Amino acid sequence: MLRLLTIEFHKLKHNTASKVLSIIYFGLLTSIALIAAIKFEFGDFKLHFAEMGIFNFPYIWHFNTYVASIFKFFLLLVIVSMMANEYSYKTLKQNLIDGLSKKEFILSKFYAVIAFALASTVFVFIVSLVLGLFYSDYNELAIITSDLEYILAFFIKLVGFFSFGLFLGILVKRSAFAVGAMFIWFIFEWIIYGVLGWKFVSWDTAQSIKNFLPLESMMNLIKEPGSRLGPVKSAASAMGETFTKSYAVEFSTILIVIAWTFIFIYLSYALLKKRDL
Repeated sequence: MLRLLTIEFHKLKHNTASKVLSIIYFGLLTSIALIAAIKFEFGDFKLHFAEMGIFNFPYIWHFNTYVASIFKFFLLLVIVSMMANEYSYKTLKQNLIDGLSKKEFILSKFYAVIAFALASTVFVFIVSLVLGLFYSDYNELAIITSDLEYILAFFIKLVGFFSFGLFLGILVKRSAFAVGAMFIWFIFEWIIYGVLGWKFVSWDTAQSIKNFLPLESMMNLIKEPGSRLGPVKSAASAMGETFTKSYAVEFSTILIVIAWTFIFIYLSYALLKKRDL
């Protein structure tokens, strides 16, 4: 495993675009901390995000992982360009000539995906912990360590998303086309949902089916945290509205995303094994 990872990071070390995108990505993750400094004042109206409780434990685990997952597209570009460069610079063929098997080649890419996801998860965990210890009104250990399943969900979400990107990178061989293919698949999932709900089953059943599709299941891992925030609930309650939504990380959704991850890695290997290089 270490040998295969070393090969991948040696390639990335000499790829300027990948290094720039990685720096931007981790810079954006760090910028979550800047939310705490945002203050708006309009006459008597004052808004300070840190005082709204977004950095309170355990809510911060939910909020930060949701916001951080928005930035995952920067690392997706690194993953798909990593594959595109293998074809452009003939390094894939050279690796196979040098004795690397196709299985080892796919494993090296998958290990890189896990490494990126793990580094992102640890980074978000540290940033969230520091912000929480600084701003949270609740610092009891039991409260701090509750809802940590969002950190696990974040890691699984990234691994699944990047594995999908890896498969598309191998399929189409061009980074721009791979990103475009993922966007088309996103639209395709909505088309499936619309056609099923309109013509064949109820909308609830259509949504249940859509929940099994790759991108939808990944999005379902960490649901939007905005309506969970205290001030939002209070405002909704004042208008006679109540939120009955479940924000929990569902074990079934974790299993679905893990299943898709293995499917994408297997298809990547099957495609590479079949393809004449």
